Amino acid sequence: MVSNTIDAGMMAKLFLAGAKNLESKKEWINELNVFPVPDGDTGTNMTLTIMSAAREVASLHDMGDIDMQSLCKAISSGSLRGARGNSGVILSQLFRGFTKGVKEYDEITIPVLATAFEKAVETAYKAVMKPKEGTILTVAKGAAMKARELADSGTEDMADFMAQVIAHADEVLEQTPEMLPVLKQAGVVDSGGQGLMQVLKGAYDAFLGKEIDLTLNEAGMSHSGVKPVGGSLEAQANADIKFGYCTEFIIMLNKVFNIKAEMDFKAYLESIGDSIVVVADEDVVKVHVHTNDPGLAIQKALKYGALSNMKIDNMRLEHQEKLFKMSQKEAQAAKNQPEEPQPRKDVGFIAVSVGEGINEIFKGLGVDYMIEGGQTMNPSTEDMLNAIDQVNADHIFILPNNKNIILAANQAQSLVKDKKIIVIPTKTVPQGITAIINYVPDLSVDENAETMTAEIKRVSTGQVTYAVRDTSIDGKDIKQGDFMGIGDSGILSVGTAISEVTLNMIDEMMSDEMELISIYYGSEITEEDAGNLRAKVEEKYPGCDIELQYGGQPIYYYIVSGE
Repeated sequence: MVSNTIDAGMMAKLFLAGAKNLESKKEWINELNVFPVPDGDTGTNMTLTIMSAAREVASLHDMGDIDMQSLCKAISSGSLRGARGNSGVILSQLFRGFTKGVKEYDEITIPVLATAFEKAVETAYKAVMKPKEGTILTVAKGAAMKARELADSGTEDMADFMAQVIAHADEVLEQTPEMLPVLKQAGVVDSGGQGLMQVLKGAYDAFLGKEIDLTLNEAGMSHSGVKPVGGSLEAQANADIKFGYCTEFIIMLNKVFNIKAEMDFKAYLESIGDSIVVVADEDVVKVHVHTNDPGLAIQKALKYGALSNMKIDNMRLEHQEKLFKMSQKEAQAAKNQPEEPQPRKDVGFIAVSVGEGINEIFKGLGVDYMIEGGQTMNPSTEDMLNAIDQVNADHIFILPNNKNIILAANQAQSLVKDKKIIVIPTKTVPQGITAIINYVPDLSVDENAETMTAEIKRVSTGQVTYAVRDTSIDGKDIKQGDFMGIGDSGILSVGTAISEVTLNMIDEMMSDEMELISIYYGSEITEEDAGNLRAKVEEKYPGCDIELQYGGQPIYYYIVSGE
């Protein structure tokens, strides 16, 4: 039975569930972030902030008995010390104010919760020099106002209270494009506000005793009528970045930092930049500012104490990189889009691929739509949904190429209502190729899914790449620049020659049952070198069929499969 009060143990669970839900949505929230609101990767920054506190809360939770005072200190201190970016600092202040409102209570009731929401908003607004409406602050304020309204009306059902607060906050979030022109121009809701909503929704699910759902919320995606990315490129291209360096650090105080000192410091920062957040907490001060001269902010801060957790990002470069990535995505989408509408069919296929050669292989096997990714960048759930929209079929098989993409595909599967999506858990390109080869049109969709899933288990995969630093993995010492053969369960070979490392990797992959070895060579390997490798493999394993094909993949010199 769901309780109408919240004790410390339950509060810890709610917080961790909220953190987990935010973390699962961070890439999607990043996509909502448009200049000049505020400075880059909102989802990542908010996640780093909340996870800093979550680690401390989890350690308390593992110990068993938790008191509210210790829990609140862990949330407040952990989030502040780990705060990243404008959005992260504001989130930490919402937590700081909230914990002030509940730390004196062993059991949290609806009136206490309403007061805590109000304190959260009050604390966060005070921390920001020039608060803007249409941001995370507006969403938090909307939630607090609804909480107060419900508490004052005598609402006693905690689950109903939470549901109504979240529903109202969602409505406020949908209004943020009307408050900030850049959001409306880009066709997105505020990213920080969306991040806050994911924390609240994760906590609510935990309160209801549900198994935490890590899929994207339908109301937040295209179903809401507000698209996360489309139309934003022009808005971002026209954005004016007045102050180019996002600067943040922690001051470890060695002198008194009273209200006057805080106001003087804020005033100085305002003279050299904007997006200023300064938060003092016991013996530390968290600082965030956008400026064209980070050195001035640092020099001023050093008068109050030593600095730690320093981070300076060039937002103009980040902005250009983001635009470049967005243009690549849009170009790829246009490239993959069918030239003319195709008639509805029963079964379609989507594969996650990388490299022009591998793309051609998949196309030759009947794949309708290729999503680029899996080595240099994982496609998002949104990429999956866009691909599904492009394939006009009642049943669509998705073939990922690593385990993280499997999760994104599963998330997309749960959001699609008008098509049946079947995710085959392929973790490598060769597994994807094997899966579609074993598709039999005469069998039912369910029978094919069972067969394809069974067949990919017979495939062993090895991939040859290079080491970016000195390390030791699986008992093997690896030097920067070494070549590594990576198998399904770890490092199989290490050396300084690509061909030798590949042969040793194949040796480790071999079994008595293996009859076919397929070699896909990458963009940096010549046809001649690939042919020489094939000859060596044929000589060593005369009982196996050896296939050599151009993959064109980056990063991995060779991808090898055995079955």
